[in-house]
Amino acid sequence: MKKHLLICIAFFLCAAAGFAKNDNYIYDYWNYIEHSPDAYRVSSVLYGSSLGLDTMLKNPAGLFCIDQRVFIVDSGNNRIIELLYNENKTLSFVRVIDHFYSDDPNMITTFSSPSDIFVNKDGTIFIADTNNGRVLKLDENLNLLLTFIEPDHPTYDKGKSFLPEKVIADDKGRPYVLAKNVNKGFIKYEYDGSFTGFYGASKVVFNWTDYVWKLFSTRKQREQMESFVPTEYSNAYIDSEGFVFATVKTFQEWDLLSDKAKPIRRLNALGEDILVKNATVPPIGDLNWGNAAGIRGASKFADITVLDNEVYIAIDENRGRLFGYNNQGYLLFAFGGKGNIEGYFRTPTAVEHCGRDLFILDSQSCALTVYTPTEFGNLIYDATEQYASGEYDEAAVTWQKVLDLNGNYDLAYIGLGKALVRQERYKEAMTYFKLKHDRKDYSKAFMYYRKEVVEKNVGYVVFFGAALLVVCFAIKRISKIKKELETE
Repeated sequence: MKKHLLICIAFFLCAAAGFAKNDNYIYDYWNYIEHSPDAYRVSSVLYGSSLGLDTMLKNPAGLFCIDQRVFIVDSGNNRIIELLYNENKTLSFVRVIDHFYSDDPNMITTFSSPSDIFVNKDGTIFIADTNNGRVLKLDENLNLLLTFIEPDHPTYDKGKSFLPEKVIADDKGRPYVLAKNVNKGFIKYEYDGSFTGFYGASKVVFNWTDYVWKLFSTRKQREQMESFVPTEYSNAYIDSEGFVFATVKTFQEWDLLSDKAKPIRRLNALGEDILVKNATVPPIGDLNWGNAAGIRGASKFADITVLDNEVYIAIDENRGRLFGYNNQGYLLFAFGGKGNIEGYFRTPTAVEHCGRDLFILDSQSCALTVYTPTEFGNLIYDATEQYASGEYDEAAVTWQKVLDLNGNYDLAYIGLGKALVRQERYKEAMTYFKLKHDRKDYSKAFMYYRKEVVEKNVGYVVFFGAALLVVCFAIKRISKIKKELETE
């Protein structure tokens, strides 16, 4: 009996271990799930003790990585943990940041529930010190350089506590701040601390149906209905070109497929969304929502990070999944989930990257999960980067290796087709595009192929055209002569 019990336990442990792996997938042309080899696998899961800390993390909220330095915002303990990501894929403790230095003796130099951190290329540190109602700018030695406080301006609605929750900054040191209860976009400051306005505010969408319905609703029903106000951003990241990637969690689910919701946006200097979306479905995370394990509704992105190769990866707090897209909006991979086993999350709150490695912070389990790409994942990245740098022959070879590992990987066919177009092998490219129902690229390849055929055969066309004219002229001339002879 005992032996059978041990066998059963071993079986379920193996089943659980298997469930934690091979959960990668993409969607096909018909929006059905296609399982895929792992693009990433868990390298390590770290808690406070394994990070070299005397106390456990408590409600961690923010994460940032630059030059192999990793910063964890440990909100519940009013501190920031700085770590070093070593070449052997391990994290080592550097320091605890729980105070700063100021020349003002009356200033509070400790943090109160900090929510986010951003470190610029010049080493300056921006901290969203939420419950103290300020954003701090420090130098590398934690000396206070500037404090950004609640704007004193007619366009800013006062009356609520100023609670900055997310902060990013451009290379000139101008911060963009997301504050709780502010739905006008990012609060933008100049490098000297002055408020310069709002950035990236969503347009107000007025719905006449809802308005008429409100007229005949009770007060309680009106309070439950959505107000006609812009949506709030949930997080942001500045890419290598200086554009702001922002995520949105508040939207109407039926607006997702029509691309009205725009849960992921890339904002230019004017705050306009310029995210490229050439795939058949915009980047919205899961396409099949279901109601498994009591989880309902669409993906809600809590954070986003952008790699140097322009691949952006967003974390879905609803189902605990990671979604990676290339710069054309094609889904590269999706993996993860909700749970207590390795590689799954309870409340994922932040995602970052060092090189191609990913860091995911879980605010509920207070753990930092490190993911490293597999051979399959590296091949996808290699092909993407080779194509972007103009190495089309190399990209075609790499995409073929991807297909060798996963013959159903749609983007490999499309990538091969695009590489062949660049090599001016249009007819072959059309075959790959047709296989994966890529009408847009097929039409482009067909246009080039048609032009190529015409150019190659233009001599024959001119010759036969000229010959046809001569024959027509000759026939007409002969007919005329014959007619003249018959009338004589």
